[in-house]
Amino acid sequence: MKSTDTVEVVLKGKTDNRVISVTPDHSVYEAIEKMAAEGVGAVLVISKDHLVGILSERDYARKVILKGRSSKETQVREIMTSPVVFVTRQNTVEECMAIMTKHHFRHLPVVAGDSVVGVVSIGELVKWIISGQAQTIQELEGYITGKYPG
Repeated sequence: MKSTDTVEVVLKGKTDNRVISVTPDHSVYEAIEKMAAEGVGAVLVISKDHLVGILSERDYARKVILKGRSSKETQVREIMTSPVVFVTRQNTVEECMAIMTKHHFRHLPVVAGDSVVGVVSIGELVKWIISGQAQTIQELEGYITGKYPG
């Protein structure tokens, strides 16, 4: 588990790699309801099998609540973030973290061709790197104490 691992390896390690999505025509209320039911902070916006946007809790807070709009009367298309920044399976964990840090994203869709194959969150990537560091520390401790296999 290294920062140079590809997103493909991270996706394979996930226990649940479902893509949670709504359409641009859904109401923001329906999208938020779906996020709550699924326990996620963002949903992808997919129209005719194409990724057209992403909607996060942050979008909701800033573009609906703070503007005094009604979530039941506002369509997802009106507040979604578009175009969507995405990565491919070949991008590394390090590259994804750099993209997310630069743009202040917490979720990053993974696309293969025209299809969305998953989503990685900043939390998953941080956890991946921490696990790798823990493994390295364990190996170094073993080397220092002479218990390192070799």
